[in-house]
Amino acid sequence: MREKIDKVIEILLISIMSILVLDVLWQVFSRYVLSAPSSFTDELAGFLLIWVGMLGAAYVAGKNEHLAIDLMLQKMKGVKKRRLQTFINALVGLFALFVMVFGGSWLVYTRFYLQVKSAALALPLGYVYLIVPLSGLLIIYYAIDNSLNQNIEE
Repeated sequence: MREKIDKVIEILLISIMSILVLDVLWQVFSRYVLSAPSSFTDELAGFLLIWVGMLGAAYVAGKNEHLAIDLMLQKMKGVKKRRLQTFINALVGLFALFVMVFGGSWLVYTRFYLQVKSAALALPLGYVYLIVPLSGLLIIYYAIDNSLNQNIEE
C-alpha cells in the first residue's frame, strides 16, 4: 500500500511542478516578450508552491529524508534507538494531527464558509488550503508506518 501512495504522490508532485514551470515560463514570456503580463500567473504560481511544499513535506517524511537533528539517534542502538524513533514519530504524528489536520481543516472550513475567493482566479481558497489537512493525514500515516516497520541495526 505504501508503494502505491508513494507513487501517487510522486506523480502529483511531478505534475504540479510541470504546471508550475509552464506557468512561470508563460509569466516571463508574457511580461518581457509580449509586454502584456498575464494577470493570473503570479497567483497560480503561489498556489502551486503551497501544494508542492505541503505535498513534498509529506513525501519526504515518508522517505525519512526530512530535515532532522538526529545526534541522539546516531549514538543509540537496539531497543533504546527503536523507542526514541517511535517517540519522535509519535511527536511528528501529533503535530500533524493537531496543527495540520485539525488546524488545516478549520482553515479550509472557514475559507469555504466565508466564501473567500482568490483575486485573479476567483478560485475558492478552501481548495488551495485543502492540501494542509491532506498532507497532515499523509504524515500521520507515514509516522505510524515508520514506527511499525523500523529497521534499526542492533
